Amino acid sequence: MTISKENFKKTFLEKLATMYGKSIEEASDIDKYMALASLVRDYINKKWVQTNKQYMESGEKEVYYFSLEFLLGKLLGSNLLNMQLTELCKEVLAELNIDINEIENLESDAGLGNGGLGRLAACFLDSLASLHLPGHGCGIRYKYGLFEQKIVDGYQVELPDNWLRDGNVWEIRKPDKAVEVKFGGNVKVDNVDGRLTFTHENYESVLAVPYDIPIAGYNNNTVNTLRLWSAEAAKKDFDFSSFSRGDYMKAVEYKYSVEAISQVLYPDDSYYENRVLRLKQQYFFVSAGLQSIVRRYKKKYKSFSHFSDKIAIHINDTHPTLAIPELMRILMDEEGMGWDDAWKITTNAISYTNHTIMSEALEKWPIETLRSLLPRIYMIIHEINERFCRELWNKYPGDWDRISRMAVIADGYVKMAHLAVVGSYSVNGVAKIHTRILKQEVMKDFHDFYPYKFNNKTNGITHRRWLLKANPLLSSLITDTIGPSWINHPWDLINLIKYADNSSFQDELAKVKLQNKSSLAKLIKDKYNLDIDIHSIFDVQVKRIHAYKRQLLNVFHIMDLYNRVRENPYLDITPRTFIFGGKAAPGYYLAKLTIKLINTLASVINNDKTIQDKIKVVFLENYSVSLAEMVFPASDVSEQISTASKEASGTGNMKFMMNGAVTIGTLDGANIEIKDEVGNDNIFIFGLTADEVLNFYHYGGYNAWDIYNSDSRVKTILNQLINGFLPNANDEFKNIFNYLLYNNDEFFVLKDFSAYVDTQNRLDHRFRNKSKWLTMGVHNIAHSGKFSSDGTINEYAVGIWKIKPVFISEE
Repeated sequence: MTISKENFKKTFLEKLATMYGKSIEEASDIDKYMALASLVRDYINKKWVQTNKQYMESGEKEVYYFSLEFLLGKLLGSNLLNMQLTELCKEVLAELNIDINEIENLESDAGLGNGGLGRLAACFLDSLASLHLPGHGCGIRYKYGLFEQKIVDGYQVELPDNWLRDGNVWEIRKPDKAVEVKFGGNVKVDNVDGRLTFTHENYESVLAVPYDIPIAGYNNNTVNTLRLWSAEAAKKDFDFSSFSRGDYMKAVEYKYSVEAISQVLYPDDSYYENRVLRLKQQYFFVSAGLQSIVRRYKKKYKSFSHFSDKIAIHINDTHPTLAIPELMRILMDEEGMGWDDAWKITTNAISYTNHTIMSEALEKWPIETLRSLLPRIYMIIHEINERFCRELWNKYPGDWDRISRMAVIADGYVKMAHLAVVGSYSVNGVAKIHTRILKQEVMKDFHDFYPYKFNNKTNGITHRRWLLKANPLLSSLITDTIGPSWINHPWDLINLIKYADNSSFQDELAKVKLQNKSSLAKLIKDKYNLDIDIHSIFDVQVKRIHAYKRQLLNVFHIMDLYNRVRENPYLDITPRTFIFGGKAAPGYYLAKLTIKLINTLASVINNDKTIQDKIKVVFLENYSVSLAEMVFPASDVSEQISTASKEASGTGNMKFMMNGAVTIGTLDGANIEIKDEVGNDNIFIFGLTADEVLNFYHYGGYNAWDIYNSDSRVKTILNQLINGFLPNANDEFKNIFNYLLYNNDEFFVLKDFSAYVDTQNRLDHRFRNKSKWLTMGVHNIAHSGKFSSDGTINEYAVGIWKIKPVFISEE
């Protein structure tokens, strides 16, 4: 935007005065943040209005991306960047003696997601807007997010993530756009003039109120919308008669019951009530979102014959799968369509991304739970299942095993992944190997039946957030070296290849990395009072804590390295700083125990003076997007060590490589495609392949006790979990010992241990050759443009959604 410095400063000071009645001298830091953010939002809103106007006028197809998570991070910095206001803002604030970094740090990370699923959705929204594509998000406005993680005596403790404490300056509440969502009750079926009608009665009414957040494209006029729904009481929320009788809880019971729907992301499903709440959440936001979409569509079109030509609805994983029966309900019960017409529209409008092969994440719901909570939706799913099973019978007469395997309703459950495949026109995996496993293993029956539906779209990340914003030092170096074209065309990063062995460029790259490591080291010193060597290898594993991601394998290598250094304090190794971060689901005992193990080990190693500071271990509390923006630029080694076949794609691996870190990993997810891009010399690969893992699962032949009894290192490490080596453990790590040996090491931690240690030793020696290591880093940066979400979104736009750019003009 063309804004003069004088005008920006004048408007900023006016904002302070009109919002708070304060001068710059009187204003608090939070006042300054709110005034600045409000000013930036005003600039964005002008483009937002124009974008919505042109979308309506153009009549071009729009996509709506339904996701239970949108991990946006902090928006002030990214909005300044995308609006081209960063430098102007810095100059103005500097003249007012304000540090822009301190102001940005006051913003809370939006509590709207947890891990890769939500961050992918956020990257996709950024790319859609930056590519002029008409695409919007639909999710839930969680009042308390997932949780705020505190580490107390090494344990994870969950506290409410009160990210809305100071409000959210970026959102606009739109009560006039609210819709009603219905739960429970019963369905009355009538025959009116030869046509069945369905009336939902005796239901609990919930009001879904939208909060809209503008998503600004980079250096253009496009501003798309993320619509987040908040659950509110649809009727009087205070029972005065109950209060008068002294029954104070009953007086507000309904209000709190309703608001629980949008309080917390992923309520602990160890409890039945929370499992029901999860199902409520999933229906709540898809029903609200679809009602809103249909209402907007009807403002422009009288007939639904154009619906799937004008609207694409994408469901991100199985959480929004109820969009399929809900769209059917709206078209039949509210718009008067017959089944066949409604089914044709639905299956031409909805597409589905699968994010996992893990059975635990391929959601299924008990029939009775779904039927009692969503009676009309269950009737529609039941009819979908009946018709689908008839199709299967016609193609596979008598093959009851296959029909049972593929049924949407079977064994007492409604299977959401099956419903998603049956009710959508496209099913995509998120990495080449993941899609292959879906086709050949997990969804083989469906691929045989619907081969035309399945396709691959490898995940991507937005380079604007993860390089341009997160790593300004590296970004400036790249621009000085190859020019700025990579900012709009990230694949131009490949032009760095010619500088991979250039000593002058390597020297500058090394300075950037060291400065980023110094910044992270300062944060660690300030927060944890731990000194770390910035010349050590920063070896980083930051991601959700889960058994298949194998933080335990990383821990066991650290224990082995520590054992070797204790035995020989003069062992010739490169000093290593191991950095962990990530949250464990509140009910996931093993994951929480893994966090305790990491912190217990860290306490032992960091306080052992005999090892001469050759090893340090840090667990970063409350891992978030803003923390990640400091971690990735400072990292030397990217730990991507999931059990082969288990990680659908990964996006952390892409963020690390974009910032010049070198991957150590298995042939899993997008690691394979990263290897194909950078070459074998610029990545460290180890361990079982996906096919080897799957063969063990299918045919057996692996015994964890064999590894324990044959590898003295493994026996020593596992025994150290239970023999008092780790202080104050109180036998609790015996559960990890038992899990690995008596559950036969289901994720092959022990099986891959030896190969992992050998590869880590190779990595250590490679790091000592600074020029070679820097060459590897350059290759990773140069090839990272391949994994920009801009490229991924282009593939979705052309291959799945069939949407075209709409170039928004100045107002």
